[in-house]
Amino acid sequence: MIAFLDAEFWGIVSITMQMTLSSTIISTILGIPLGLWLQSANFRGKGLIVNINRTLMAAPPVVVGLVVYLLLMRNGLAGSLGWLFTLQAMIIAQVIIITPIVCATVYSAAEQSANSIRAFAFTMGASKIQTLRLVIKELSPGIYFAIVVAFGRAMSEVGAIMIVGGNIRHRTRTMTTAITMLRGQGDFQTAIWFGIFLMLVAFILQILAHFITRKGRLRNENI
Repeated sequence: MIAFLDAEFWGIVSITMQMTLSSTIISTILGIPLGLWLQSANFRGKGLIVNINRTLMAAPPVVVGLVVYLLLMRNGLAGSLGWLFTLQAMIIAQVIIITPIVCATVYSAAEQSANSIRAFAFTMGASKIQTLRLVIKELSPGIYFAIVVAFGRAMSEVGAIMIVGGNIRHRTRTMTTAITMLRGQGDFQTAIWFGIFLMLVAFILQILAHFITRKGRLRNENI
């Protein structure tokens, strides 16, 4: 329990939350519109884009971390930013990892009912903005679920952020990279406390996701 009273522990938690929340917000802003657009649009090559997005969902995090590292290194395309081994670099890697998850989850939810919702809105004379609002409202359980899943995925990531963040004390050390470091140092007791905290957060997210999914299922049954 001493770990929970340590200022450095809560500093690591703070960095983890900053990284996770920032990347989740950015991925939500990018992924939700992309998922809705991809479902509603009809164009040649749509299937290819859907498959590419699904492939990105399964992309190894260490590969993503390596790509971001090469972009941000001193001689990289974005090396002038000086973001390598910073919180910004970790957020970029996380956004690349979880945006396809948000997009694919929203796309799957929209595939089930978005077309019928749009048809209903059309018969009621709704404008494009009103139709979009109605679609988002009706798909809200799936959208919330996508956000929860993305948040949990971002919090549990270790490979990519280890590469681009460097696990620097007080700067880029997160709960997952701290566990990896402590395991290497043989400090299993502190590593276990970090793990317990992560599992507690994961449990809360799982309960939240279950509640959101159940709420959406009950509402669909009532409709």
